[in-house]
Amino acid sequence: MKLFQHSLLSAACACLLLFVVTSCYGQQSDSNYRIAVIPETLSLEVDETARLTGTVRDAGGNAVHDSVFFYSLSRESVSVSRSGLVKGLQPGTFELQAYALTPGNQRLTATIPVEVSFPPITDIAFTGRPGRMYADTRRPVTLSVTDAKGFDRNPGEVTLTSSDSSVAYVDNFGQLHAKKPGAVTITAQAGEATARRRTEVVVNPVTTIELTRKGEQQTRTGDVVRFTASPKNAEGRVIDDMPVEYSLAAQPDNNRGEASPAQVKEDGRFVARKPGTYTVLARAGTVFAEQTIGVEARDIQREVEVVGHALVGDVHTSDLWVWEGVDGNDYAVTGTWGGNGEAYFWDVTDPANMTIIDTVTVDARTVNDVKISEDGRVGVITREGASDRKNGIVILDVRNPHEVEIISEYSEGLTGGVHNAFIYEDHVYAVNNGRRYDIIDISDPGNPETVSRFELDTPGHAVHDVWVEDGIAYSSNWDDGVVAVDVGSTPAADSPETHEVGTGSPENPVQLGSYSYPSGWNHAAFPFRSQSTGDFYVIAGDEAFPNGLFVQDKPTIPAGWIHFIKFEGGWDHPKEVARYRVPEAGTHNFWVKGDTLYVAYYNAGLRVVDISGELMGNLYEQGREIARFVPTHHRGRIPNAAMSWGPHPYKGYIFVSDWNSGLWALKLTD
Repeated sequence: MKLFQHSLLSAACACLLLFVVTSCYGQQSDSNYRIAVIPETLSLEVDETARLTGTVRDAGGNAVHDSVFFYSLSRESVSVSRSGLVKGLQPGTFELQAYALTPGNQRLTATIPVEVSFPPITDIAFTGRPGRMYADTRRPVTLSVTDAKGFDRNPGEVTLTSSDSSVAYVDNFGQLHAKKPGAVTITAQAGEATARRRTEVVVNPVTTIELTRKGEQQTRTGDVVRFTASPKNAEGRVIDDMPVEYSLAAQPDNNRGEASPAQVKEDGRFVARKPGTYTVLARAGTVFAEQTIGVEARDIQREVEVVGHALVGDVHTSDLWVWEGVDGNDYAVTGTWGGNGEAYFWDVTDPANMTIIDTVTVDARTVNDVKISEDGRVGVITREGASDRKNGIVILDVRNPHEVEIISEYSEGLTGGVHNAFIYEDHVYAVNNGRRYDIIDISDPGNPETVSRFELDTPGHAVHDVWVEDGIAYSSNWDDGVVAVDVGSTPAADSPETHEVGTGSPENPVQLGSYSYPSGWNHAAFPFRSQSTGDFYVIAGDEAFPNGLFVQDKPTIPAGWIHFIKFEGGWDHPKEVARYRVPEAGTHNFWVKGDTLYVAYYNAGLRVVDISGELMGNLYEQGREIARFVPTHHRGRIPNAAMSWGPHPYKGYIFVSDWNSGLWALKLTD
């Protein structure tokens, strides 16, 4: 969990962790004091700088002291030093925060709005298809728009006009409608920037459309059905460059005012969220074709049986890892958050009677992450909040989980704190101070050595997590999204999404590609290949606390969802194809095993999701949720409040760590 979490736009500075932790437990500001900031608001140009000054004043307006510090909630857009030097990096409206302590050591905060002006648009270019259209068709006008500072701008800021609207015209939504044969010039203008494209409208030759689909006439909710439309002329020849528009008419089985219960994409892919009868229509100009399809409920729901529960009520529980020990028994390790630096080792051979068999205590406030090597011999735990500020990682001998021994502590270059880590082929990938990850050789666990580091160079960049699969490290980088880095992969001739790999190593990490999305909430990533289709996906999970984390007597309501990303056609062409979104809740960690996704959905508990077949749309609405379990306990760290942290499917069981109630062992009933 990242308590110095994003505002609705981006992550707050990692240096404020202890400050935010204090606020989470209800410390109130003293109303007798306030922070006075000069100026109270800022208006900047891109790359312009300004200076903020702040003082703490009492109820009479008298200055008490000037120990006021500043930080940015949108570091990639507007930066600020602790002393108040501000610089506009990207256009938009943002917020800076000032914080200070009263003479009684109570916390004060103030918000400073900042508006960074948009530079003038200087370049407009038409993109997309060439300038020829068939009469009675339409297509979007696509533009590349940049401004004086090189920022990409919204094409909606550009005015589009036609030289002859009787031949073709542009509507208010940027769609170019071809009406009759002829030629027109389309003009795009924004300020002094102008671009023109000549478009020729020709006779529409289509007289019929052949509409086909793969599979049976009956399908299930969540199953993707592919329709193919072939527009033909009077001689029966297919007109390959004719644009086809798809739409649908829906008659759900239970029609009680709900929104459209299905969708069809521009490429003819259809998926239904509700059972019913659907008619898919394909149009080319004024010619139509249609097909009807029946959709049944997916009907895959199962119950969850609680096999065992080990309550941890005196401290928050963080991550977990379950493994088979060298003695053949089954073990788990869980971390602790905001405690005394403890990691608990459990015997889970009998999940109905899980017991702590050893405790490792290190100098830390939080042991956030715990990992075990594939051979079950070496463990790594991360440290944050060490009293000596060394933090880093602790390497453990776990061959005998009843008597775990510390092999070494490693903090070289890691003093800012390690939030997450991953073990892969004798190397630890340690997320360092939320800025980069260090790659540490632990082939000799008593003498670890940093062999390289990977860090982005984008403004305000940050990283939260990293997961390594088949020699590729997938890091979660908040605003910069998921970043794939080759750290020792082997090219696979039959895998198109990996044709560029094979050039990196732990000593020489090589970036392959990335995918980001507007919220900037990217918190975790998990790569997997679909068992049923062979398609390769990367899951990106969100984390955000727009309502605060835990303020006194106020429940925590996180936000965010699961994004399914495909790197089709190479690492430079990522595409988000589906999502899984539980309303009024937010995700944390997750795991894929076979064609099943296990999500610790924080306040919404554990969710088990069917991800078989091609994925499209919102899986939550398609009946793909197999099961759910919301763990609570009246003697939990926060009583009767679920906050599921991490799942681990293992040998037919689902182990779940919950922030408030400890370790759970669950099983799906038949």
